[in-house]
Amino acid sequence: MTSLNGKVALITGAASGLGKAIAELYAKHGASVAIADINQQAADATAAAINAVGGKAIGIAMDVTSEDAVNAGTDKVVAAFGALDILISNAGVQIINPIEQFAFADWKKMLAIHLDGGFLTTKAALQHMYQGDRGGIVIYMGSVHSHEASKLKSAYVTAKHGLLGLARTLAKEGAPHNVRSHVICPGFVRTPLVERQIPEQAKELGISEADVIRNVMLKDTVDATFTTVEDIAQTALYLATFPSAALTGQSIVVSHGWYMQ
Repeated sequence: MTSLNGKVALITGAASGLGKAIAELYAKHGASVAIADINQQAADATAAAINAVGGKAIGIAMDVTSEDAVNAGTDKVVAAFGALDILISNAGVQIINPIEQFAFADWKKMLAIHLDGGFLTTKAALQHMYQGDRGGIVIYMGSVHSHEASKLKSAYVTAKHGLLGLARTLAKEGAPHNVRSHVICPGFVRTPLVERQIPEQAKELGISEADVIRNVMLKDTVDATFTTVEDIAQTALYLATFPSAALTGQSIVVSHGWYMQ
């Protein structure tokens, strides 16, 4: 089953990267998609591109660290499309530094975007998914770093680990209301977020950019290959169309064998 006809999806951080790929694939399979992003102009542009090829999309300005912004944006989605069936909590950033040099302000920013953002968007979505036990699916964008640690990424690793706890708790609380949850855990995907990390890590580790790719990012994969945005979008489609709660509270690792559960 790969049809999302009649479904409404809200995807955060969807103006680029993984969120954009998921939005485009969901629209191709019949979903109405809300492109939520802190950059309103970019969100509108992505929505316009989807509409131009026959999809159905709107752009939504959303700062996922603001409860008021999240609530207002979620209400706009429901007002526009009449419901909310799928939430993809995808918005994220990366800041790298060793722990002893990690600014507390940067630590708080990372946890606010990844963890607070996951919580606030979930809480807002559940106001609609719980009504009449309508149900829905919440997918968090985790990482292999939801399970493994890497140097220089203390805040990111902590936040991504935290999403596992949120998803598993939601799986138990949401079940009576027909709500399921999952965490997709990608390996390294060459999004702009990852591209920026390559020179940053090369500088911090004192190695070449080629060595960062070969000996840091892809070292533990089975085939020295980056995960693609298409890989992640297809996983998100599979989880959104799976027909029962046989799959809920799961962490799905998509990493070319970097981490195996």
